[in-house]
Amino acid sequence: MILYHISAKKLITRCTFSMLAASLILCPAVFSGCSAKTENVKNTDAGSQDPISATAIKLNTAVTVTIYDSQDRELLTECMNLCDKYEKIFSRTADDSELYQLNHRELTPVKGTEDTYQVSASLAELVSKGLDYSVLSEGAFDIAIEPLTSLWDFTAENPKVPKDSLIQAALPKCNYHNISVDTDKNEITLKTDDTAIELGAIAKGYIADRLKDYLVSQDVKSAIINLGGNVLCIGEKTDNSAFKIGIQKPFADRSETIAVMDIRDKSVVSSGIYERCFEQDGTLYHHLLNPKTGYPYDNGLIAVTIISDQSVDGDALSTTCFALGLEDGMKLAESLDDVQAFFVTSDYEIHYTRDFQKKIKVTETE
Repeated sequence: MILYHISAKKLITRCTFSMLAASLILCPAVFSGCSAKTENVKNTDAGSQDPISATAIKLNTAVTVTIYDSQDRELLTECMNLCDKYEKIFSRTADDSELYQLNHRELTPVKGTEDTYQVSASLAELVSKGLDYSVLSEGAFDIAIEPLTSLWDFTAENPKVPKDSLIQAALPKCNYHNISVDTDKNEITLKTDDTAIELGAIAKGYIADRLKDYLVSQDVKSAIINLGGNVLCIGEKTDNSAFKIGIQKPFADRSETIAVMDIRDKSVVSSGIYERCFEQDGTLYHHLLNPKTGYPYDNGLIAVTIISDQSVDGDALSTTCFALGLEDGMKLAESLDDVQAFFVTSDYEIHYTRDFQKKIKVTETE
């Protein structure tokens, strides 16, 4: 059995997120030290009948694409090129990205307006999706959280809790109602001068879906796309068996899984307090920030995993359901079609959505 293993591991005061794919251990995405410029692509022998794969540092994380039913390595190259393409659109921090230019009002307003901007179809589409989840969660998930996330630098060499005065000043700026989008015209309106958009909670899912679209268009029927732990399965393995997705126990010192799932043609995305975090004065601070308080959510949850058809939905829902907490997050997940979820609480108990175990074969390993 080959196990695709979503893992999390605590290293003193830093957090890493890694993945075991096939028998290859991917470079862990060490959020405090990875350079987006550093790249190490490894392809299997073109003449081999084994799966081909490529791994690189993209999107500030470890990206791996593994294809089971083709030996065409150009497919892998194009997948990495697509990651670069979308990073140029969605990055909040790269000053040449479209989102950065929008947030800093470097784009030219639409004629006759002062606050509406023409953008790419991809940016308009993703912002619209983010607004949908902002509305659905009543602001627990808020794509206007950029003024707050820009204060919390989890990638710094020595990350620190921002001054409370800065956090309090940022909170009124975090309001998704100040953003509107017209997907017919590909126009985004930022209604106040200090409104800015953060797409980090949904961009990887969107990009994974676009990679899948490309591979399927090239007649790929069996593959795994892994964007730093956002796992999207195309079909099943070539022997008609399911992909095995293992979720590791958060903060475990060894590769200890808490559950293994059989997955066919689905997305598996997890959000947890272990992904990007640091410790200060004995308190763990993680990247899942509450736009109402300015500080990380503290609701008794460690992680949420979403299984869905589209990775962008899994990405958004894993954050949204975490933000809502166990009870309300469970209600939301159960209200949606073709979505299953499980929640891990601080006592390491797993809570499944209704009918999860009827629809997905899962084996708890503890």
